[in-house]
Amino acid sequence: MSKITLINLEQCAVTLAFSSFALLLGACGGGGDAAGAPAQAQTAPAATVPQQARPPDPVPAAAGQAAPADADDADGPDAAQLPDVAPESFAMAGYGAGGADDEQASLAARPGSALYVSPQGADDNPGSATRPFRTLARAARAVAPGTTVYVAPGAYSGGVQTTVSGRADARIAFVSTRRWGARIVPPARSDSTSAWDNRGDYVDIVGFEIDGGAHRGGERWTSGIYNGGSHDTIRSNHVHHVAREGGCSSAGGAAIGVDGYYGGVQSHAIANLVHDIGPAGCRFVQGIYVSTTGSVKNNVVYRVAEAGIHLWHDAREVIVSNNTVTSSNTGIVVGGGDFYHTSGPNDRTAVYNNIVYDNKMGISEQGRTGRNNSYRNNLVYKNSDYDWRLKNGLTHSGTVSSAPLFVGDTSVELPNFSLSASSPAIGRATPQHAAATDFNGRPRNVFSGYDIGAYQH
Repeated sequence: MSKITLINLEQCAVTLAFSSFALLLGACGGGGDAAGAPAQAQTAPAATVPQQARPPDPVPAAAGQAAPADADDADGPDAAQLPDVAPESFAMAGYGAGGADDEQASLAARPGSALYVSPQGADDNPGSATRPFRTLARAARAVAPGTTVYVAPGAYSGGVQTTVSGRADARIAFVSTRRWGARIVPPARSDSTSAWDNRGDYVDIVGFEIDGGAHRGGERWTSGIYNGGSHDTIRSNHVHHVAREGGCSSAGGAAIGVDGYYGGVQSHAIANLVHDIGPAGCRFVQGIYVSTTGSVKNNVVYRVAEAGIHLWHDAREVIVSNNTVTSSNTGIVVGGGDFYHTSGPNDRTAVYNNIVYDNKMGISEQGRTGRNNSYRNNLVYKNSDYDWRLKNGLTHSGTVSSAPLFVGDTSVELPNFSLSASSPAIGRATPQHAAATDFNGRPRNVFSGYDIGAYQH
């Protein structure tokens, strides 16, 4: 293995390791600024450099060829011996809050062809509602533009690879029929560092639980959902206990990675629940990591080793709005450096309507950033080292500097971050860049008002 060291004159030195299997790129950020130091003097020690773990290129199976299955994903009895699966097991549940804009109704009524996956299925089935596939791997080989894959509740082995692209007018979607009902768990012996690796364009991954907490053998997951395609959406997923064990490696990791290394642009992380990511004190593991254009909206992120939301590499023109980030080392990092295809800076990024509360550091610009980034109507409070650290003379406006007054106790295993009736976040958001609904599908509009954070009151 050869090593090349690149020096970022503004912030840090990063070692790039090249091998025939993977390319690991470093990213500066997450607490490199010294309190009170001028921007040009800020230098992060190499030990604080966070990373985006990038899995090796997937090797697609030939058309019609069955992928190897783990013992827990094996077909089991011959498909002809299995009874038909009840179609009601694919009923949509747990998404929208009801009414005309109910998301679960829209997910169930997607145009185009449909395939079905169930723990009671078999991979030599035709993938119909009554004769579904058993594995996501089999469905991934059968999709075409316009296909929606409906996945019934149950446990499925991770290491999923999706490479087929949809089109702008014919997206491909993988949908858990019950939000967080289809659980992606480590296989008996993992050969991937990602629970789900998507390289296709115009792909939606909706409603899955990614649970990395029970490693069984082989490669440990350092990424929950890694996305290298364009115009993709990672939405309404629950990603947790990823990269918690195995030590703190500079190879890095993230719960959700939206990466531009392979040329991906305009992908989105929307309304995901992300928590317990990375070992405590590790500065290389992020919650939601974006290195291209796109958006990060309505996510709830907590207990992340480094940044809850981290923008780096070629990140620019990213909308970061209505997220709730707490109990992490850094709340939100807006930065650029170690560029893939551009020379930076991270500019025209908008950070609006976020709650960044009770982290070590709040909202921080790092690396190469531009003069057109904007920060409006955020609630930023009780971040122990600092609440704000902006560059280029930028300032923030409409900031609420008081406790958000959540409904629940934030110290419990699964906190409730919805807003109490007395929360100062209610009605204090701007409609600019706000999503049409909140984390649970409740509307945001002139009638319901616009609240700061992931939840509407």
